[in-house]
Amino acid sequence: MRRVILSVIVLTLATLACGESVPNPNPDEPIPTPEQSIFDTQETAYGFFPTPSEVSVSSVLKTMKGISEHADVALFQQEIPWEDFASSPDAESKEVEDLRGMVGLAVGHGLEPIFIVDPLNGLNRREFMGLPPELADGNFGTPEIRSAFKNYALRLVREFTPRYIGLASEINTYMDAHPDNVENYLSLYRETYAAIKAEAPETQVFVTFQWDDLNNLGPFQDGAEYEIKWEQIEAFEPQLDLWAISSYLCFFFDHAADVPDDYYTPLLARTNKPIAVAEGGCSSIPFDIQSGSEQEQIDYLRVVDKQLGGERFAFWIYLIYNDLNMESFTPLMEAQGAGEIAQGLAYFASIGLAEIDGTPKPALAVWDEIRNR
Repeated sequence: MRRVILSVIVLTLATLACGESVPNPNPDEPIPTPEQSIFDTQETAYGFFPTPSEVSVSSVLKTMKGISEHADVALFQQEIPWEDFASSPDAESKEVEDLRGMVGLAVGHGLEPIFIVDPLNGLNRREFMGLPPELADGNFGTPEIRSAFKNYALRLVREFTPRYIGLASEINTYMDAHPDNVENYLSLYRETYAAIKAEAPETQVFVTFQWDDLNNLGPFQDGAEYEIKWEQIEAFEPQLDLWAISSYLCFFFDHAADVPDDYYTPLLARTNKPIAVAEGGCSSIPFDIQSGSEQEQIDYLRVVDKQLGGERFAFWIYLIYNDLNMESFTPLMEAQGAGEIAQGLAYFASIGLAEIDGTPKPALAVWDEIRNR
């Protein structure tokens, strides 16, 4: 799945927001926690990535307000500041300061945070994201990469005391591309899992898996369609507190309604652990290789809810709340040398449940119906 690392944009706008009008919480004070957490109920938590429709402070605030009216949580998927955390979890870091600003803004709007640490380039799972030049040829066996990965994950746990933290996104796509480095990642995951549990036993640790690829529908097919590669998930057991997936049906099916009735249900049969959708959606217009329409968005929501909804469905993250104005994002990203990411982002620009200006699409009412049921 050619998923874009949306945290690039989130952190860019966090810097903008914190610098202009959004107060950055005092680093010596903990982020407040709600009196009644959605995670302490038996209900599914619903949320979005906090990605604004345009590059402006007003858009950041408008998007966060919109999310708060239709969700319980915000998911922050973070690249690793490799150099900052080379030696210690307690290092000073501008990226962490900016993240505090965005998390504080989300919490102030009644949203609880979920975190995913993401070391890889979302447009090319064969490579890492943001490594310093001296580590450019490194992998998950490189000591400096391992240290920074674990240190940053521990810092997020100490800084935010999250209920949920993921230690990679769509990791099976990396496993497909680099089978010779899988054991290095697995050992790093286990080390980091143990370190997190030693400090915060209640924190639930996971990775996400690209479900469509696991079903041999993606570019790395090595079996028959719908022959699920369970071994890639089960390699993490028993240090996997829930099974979390991403899924973008409109990249793999002409119509979301054509999805087999048992497309997602094997998850519930294979494990007794909680299930989550940590990323996904469907465009409201067709774009290049993906189908899409307002009805496709509705059908996507209905399929996920019908097949996974229930008491074991821990959380459901829809990728973005509102559509993205690429005329706003592209110039900034090109100026930052991220033109390729801007091109990839365009595939997801119309996946929101609201228009750029916040006008609800029909699927938003369906999302609310499911959430409020």
